[in-house]
Amino acid sequence: MITCTPDGYVSALGLPSQSLSGTLSPGIGNLTFLESILLQNNAIAGLIPATIGKLEKLEALDLSNNTFSGDIPSSLGNLKDLNYLRLNNNSLTGSCPESLSNIGGLTLVDLSYNNLSGSLPKISARTFKVAGNPLLCSPKADNNCSGVFPEPLLLPPDDGKDPSESGSKNHRVAVAFGASFGAAFSIILVIGLLFWWRYRRNQQIFFDINEQYDPEVRLGHLKRYTFKELRAATNHFSSKNILGKGGFGIVYKGCLSDGSVVAVKRLKDYNTAGGEIQFQTEVETISLAVHRNLLRLRGFCSTENERLLVYPYMPNGSVASRLKDQIHGRPALDWARRKRVALGTARGLLYLHEQCDPKIIHRDVKAANILLDEDFEAVVGDFGLAKLLDHRDSHVTTAVRGTIGHIAPEYLSTGQSSEKTDVFGFGILLLELITGQKALDFGRSANQKGVMLDWVKKLHQEGKLGLMVDKDLKGNFDRIELEEIVQVALLCTQFNPSHRPKMSDVLRMLEGDGLAEKWEASQKMIETSRFRSCEYPQRYSDFIEESSLVVEAMELSGPR
Repeated sequence: MITCTPDGYVSALGLPSQSLSGTLSPGIGNLTFLESILLQNNAIAGLIPATIGKLEKLEALDLSNNTFSGDIPSSLGNLKDLNYLRLNNNSLTGSCPESLSNIGGLTLVDLSYNNLSGSLPKISARTFKVAGNPLLCSPKADNNCSGVFPEPLLLPPDDGKDPSESGSKNHRVAVAFGASFGAAFSIILVIGLLFWWRYRRNQQIFFDINEQYDPEVRLGHLKRYTFKELRAATNHFSSKNILGKGGFGIVYKGCLSDGSVVAVKRLKDYNTAGGEIQFQTEVETISLAVHRNLLRLRGFCSTENERLLVYPYMPNGSVASRLKDQIHGRPALDWARRKRVALGTARGLLYLHEQCDPKIIHRDVKAANILLDEDFEAVVGDFGLAKLLDHRDSHVTTAVRGTIGHIAPEYLSTGQSSEKTDVFGFGILLLELITGQKALDFGRSANQKGVMLDWVKKLHQEGKLGLMVDKDLKGNFDRIELEEIVQVALLCTQFNPSHRPKMSDVLRMLEGDGLAEKWEASQKMIETSRFRSCEYPQRYSDFIEESSLVVEAMELSGPR
């Protein structure tokens, strides 16, 4: 819930929907490196500290759906980098500070459903909401409470003069010239007006999706890149720059003009029917998920024919690509690092499921989607993309997206996903960390049959856990931890989703709290209800073979 810079400064507070109460301390103004404060959907009361105005790096402030009272601090106008301001659904009084008009880069300002009064300043935000303020929005008030939108973005003429002045000057020259030469008047006038019209047109560059926009315009925390900029960064999307391919598209390594290295995901199968607004809404939702163990979206590009997402470059690749790597004759991912990967991934998924607002279901948790930063810390990638690409019809549940061997049974058979779908995928990820193999590749060697989950269950029943451990570890693993992690994996991969633990329970068990009780309870449940033989096939491979959606799921998952 707290994100820090590499130097150890707090850069983000993400504590939505945590049932927090009390007041917000003025000491928050001492966290001068803060870029994001997300405290929505709590029960925080009292005044909004004026010291927030000291946070010069702040880009997003969301205090909505609390019980804040008093005035909106005028010091918020000092936040020159602010893009995203939500103070709606509180009990704020007084007028909207005139100082907010000093902030030039605002994308969203939502002050709706408070008790504000007075007149509204001219705020240059793409969306400005003030509905639900009785004193501000009464019939007698002279305010527009349905939302205020700025004029289209215009770039000033190069010479700094008003184009209309220049136009009328050209017009006067044309008239004078026509009076002198009589018959040529009408021709020169037409030519003069034509040049004047083209001059005016060239000075007005509107913000739209065809790359005719100010590149400094941002959406929330995000920078909007031009397609030309990303094409140059990736050397025209050269195959030599490809970092990976997946069901969502191809990822390229890129170097921007400022020298920063990024990963550019060029989406395929994006929803053209949803349009620019739908795409921006989903992208902004993804960008608001800020956590140490989540891959943070840096920016995006949107044109009529392309949708691209820009992320920080992860120097150590993915868990899948590193499982078999060696460093000085030793595994790049030793046992300690593999357990850290499991803990980091669990924390990232827990944030998406239980602490993010709105919550996000990943739907394709696997080793290939867990990235490793410079310290080999786990960073969950590709979250939110399934929803981003699936708005083909707003009232239809999305099609199955995922990878065979990782897809939960209920998701494969019904197409309906939930948090427990991700829990199943996480259980398979634990098995990949233990065995050093991808679940998708399992069964291709001569001594392996079926799918990984069934093989692990069989070895566990036979008490031969050592046989499933990655041979590259050469016996360097903790046997007690192995037993515990296998138990957690089997709890996560139970066929009945209601029997699987939540990610908060999974994290506690990995940290050594409550595993014994959960495991004992699950064994009693199996013995008494025998749900595996009554409700579901006994083996995961049987379920896959019986599912009529398996071919569709494999096609939709794309090359991996």
